[in-house]
Amino acid sequence: MLHKLSDFKSKLENYQFQQPYNIALSDKYQTINYADLLSEVNKRQEILKQLDVKVVALYLENSVDLMLWDLTLLFSEIPTIILPPFFSSSQLNYCLEISQADLVISNDNLNLDHLDLYFKDACFWRLKSAKAVEFPQSTQKLTFTSGTTGHPKAVCLGSEQILTVAKSLSEAIDETKPQKHLALMPLAVLLENIGCYAMLYRGAQIELVSASDLGLRGASGVDVHQFSHYLNQSKPHSLILVPQFLSVLVEAVSSKLLRAEDYRFIAVGGGHVNPDLLKRAQTLNLPVYEGYGLSECASVVALNTPAQQRAGSVGKPLAHVEVSIANDGEILVANNQCLGYLGSNHAPVKYWPTGDLGMLDEDGYLYVHGRKKHQFITSFGRNVNPEWVEALLSQTGVVGQAFVYGEALPENYALLWPVHSAISNDQIEQVVEQANIKLPDYARVKHWVRLTEPFSTTNQLATANGRLRRDEIVSRYHNVFSA
Repeated sequence: MLHKLSDFKSKLENYQFQQPYNIALSDKYQTINYADLLSEVNKRQEILKQLDVKVVALYLENSVDLMLWDLTLLFSEIPTIILPPFFSSSQLNYCLEISQADLVISNDNLNLDHLDLYFKDACFWRLKSAKAVEFPQSTQKLTFTSGTTGHPKAVCLGSEQILTVAKSLSEAIDETKPQKHLALMPLAVLLENIGCYAMLYRGAQIELVSASDLGLRGASGVDVHQFSHYLNQSKPHSLILVPQFLSVLVEAVSSKLLRAEDYRFIAVGGGHVNPDLLKRAQTLNLPVYEGYGLSECASVVALNTPAQQRAGSVGKPLAHVEVSIANDGEILVANNQCLGYLGSNHAPVKYWPTGDLGMLDEDGYLYVHGRKKHQFITSFGRNVNPEWVEALLSQTGVVGQAFVYGEALPENYALLWPVHSAISNDQIEQVVEQANIKLPDYARVKHWVRLTEPFSTTNQLATANGRLRRDEIVSRYHNVFSA
């Protein structure tokens, strides 16, 4: 067994004796304490030995069952895919075909009869005939990036890289001592998956909840009252949020639906965060800490913490990585890189090019300005990172989706979709004006259009997890920009 894996297992073995009756995993149907955690994993390992599998895909909602299977596969060192619930059927099929997963563990939500590659065997789906697939050596987890083009990329990671980040995270949040974590992001999201490992390192409790129980609807819809009701019942110490969910949390605390003092550490990442939203969270005494990472570096690279935080930054790089900035402003990360992409040759480089633009200040805090490939240049030769502007427009409780464009144009345009139909154009205009006050002239939005429908998978203008398909949007709304 690899060193980091052995160390992680030793931690869990120690907790069997130190705190046997403390809850390790829970959901609305069952709880598993630390005395029984590894024995439950061992039972599943015996099942896998009998099945003699090489690659396993998990298609389950957040639950104790999913976490137990995930741990079983981690300790069995079997390449694993947690299929994202927000992927389309064609994306799910592609993930299975490219990986040749010979066992799929799922509930009744997944039917693979149409693929003609799998047959149902008791509660599993088995591959009829596997093709040879060459994984990079030591691959344990494949995480699929949804991307903005057709097929998702399969990033190959080893248990050493994954657990290195988990341990760093556990140490970074030690001061806040969270003892209960609510996993509200799908475990298919690498950040949440590794966040759960970090909590197990600490001997904490992980509560797993399905999206429907939490009030999440699709990629971005949230029932605030259901969301608040669940959190009030659960009373977690820690959460991992994307910016839109932070906006919901701030709104709930502002409306007295939730209490800020119940939380010890709330990590936010996965996109540019509106500085005003962070200020509102701080005013409400919510312990929110912005971070930054990417799948190719096993998720978290930098994180603000109670001991080291700076407004506007994504924190200092964690102890296991080294960050530098290229001449063109691109963020480069050394150490703990992925093993490669499935199906493509990976030439090792010392510094992984993240595709993000940013800077390091004199004290070592990292600032992220946006995606390098999304940057546009106005007709006056000014570089604009649209995510920066879009974050100021969205995450406000008024605008749900924002797309900003100004390539080779004298003035910038925005396409805006309100959070609900009752929002007036005057309210949207106020949001645009407030955002422009905070922006330099060349980045300001001079024209905006209220959309008649949101960006979605239905109109092929967004991916299944809500990322904008920018080239398709420019093409679809060419007449607006050319006007």
